[in-house]
Amino acid sequence: MDPILLAWLRAQLGTATDEQDLAARYARLGRARAVAAEVLAERRAKLLAEPLRMTVDGVVTIDQSNNLAGLERQITGLTELVAPDDPAAGEASADLVTAPLLPSRRTR
Repeated sequence: MDPILLAWLRAQLGTATDEQDLAARYARLGRARAVAAEVLAERRAKLLAEPLRMTVDGVVTIDQSNNLAGLERQITGLTELVAPDDPAAGEASADLVTAPLLPSRRTR
């Protein structure tokens, strides 16, 4: 994976994210934005799997609802960011394939 892509992904996901995991996801998904979206969605799912708020009376209160809201804002904002591997304006995406349509001749 390109060092510029890795730097962009780390800026979106944090420096504690495993580089091999990011490279494997990038090889499978093909786009940096898709990698970031997948990692953020997994983090969101992990938060939702656990109770968002837990209170032990008089001892401790743990509230993860702000973390969940922050992840959801980050996922939403991901569409507005420009990733290093995004096609330039007016340039066709690597995922886009065009083929000419030819008239078919039918015989009976």
